Amino acid sequence: MARKSTLLPEVAVVESIRQETPNIKTFRVVSPGGGKPFEHIPGQCAMLSTPPVGEAIFSITSSPTEKEHLDFSIVQTGTVTNYLHEIEEGFEIGIRGPLGNGFPVEEVKGKDLLFIGGGIGLAPLRSFINYCFDNREDYGKIDILYGARTPDDMIQKKDLFELWPQQPNTDVYLTVDKECEGWDGKVALAPHYCEELAFTPENKVTVTCGPPIMIKFVLEALDRMGFTPDQVITTLELRMKCGVGKCGRCNIGEKYVCIDGPVFTYAQLLEMPPEY
Repeated sequence: MARKSTLLPEVAVVESIRQETPNIKTFRVVSPGGGKPFEHIPGQCAMLSTPPVGEAIFSITSSPTEKEHLDFSIVQTGTVTNYLHEIEEGFEIGIRGPLGNGFPVEEVKGKDLLFIGGGIGLAPLRSFINYCFDNREDYGKIDILYGARTPDDMIQKKDLFELWPQQPNTDVYLTVDKECEGWDGKVALAPHYCEELAFTPENKVTVTCGPPIMIKFVLEALDRMGFTPDQVITTLELRMKCGVGKCGRCNIGEKYVCIDGPVFTYAQLLEMPPEY
């Protein structure tokens, strides 16, 4: 059934809360009567509200193939997120969505996929990754490169270390920024590790999300590796406020990140004013 208004939140219930890192939790959200509040496509966002504290927009980290709930991995950074990190399971919140566009899941069928994530940037990528695994015959080789400052800062550890490496025709590469006690894996920044792995651009689409500085250097690395701007997909998730293109806070030239994005190709970014 169509929503009456994208500005009117619906009531949702926090079914479970999982501590990912010292400052990141994953919230599983359902409708009061069970089931997920709405359908979405990978890459879309939703607005979560906690009256009278406020509301904020977050990526949906669960795949559309999950029919009973929505997941949100949220880092504790401000007023709304501080409040969310204090609530308990069973708490009622407001939710409205889905907001924005999504990853081109249909257009990239038959392609090999390279996912490059950093820190909390794995949240929107996870939705797409799990969608691909639940529709495995539609996609080619899948490579997942994920970096974090330390092992303790990695999110979705069960996916990274247990579930995804077991998927067919899939490789998972993990790295941390600096040497850490107890870590015997790769130590390198994600963009540097990407170039070291020397992925080839033939029949491949790459999807990246992470801190803006990481995205900047990943895009430069992919360019040096021969990827064309149309082969590179990323997300812009800062500045979004209202989620429906009314407040103008996320405006870049003729684009509004909350409705024209948050998913863009690198080719689209090159056409935007250099202000983001």
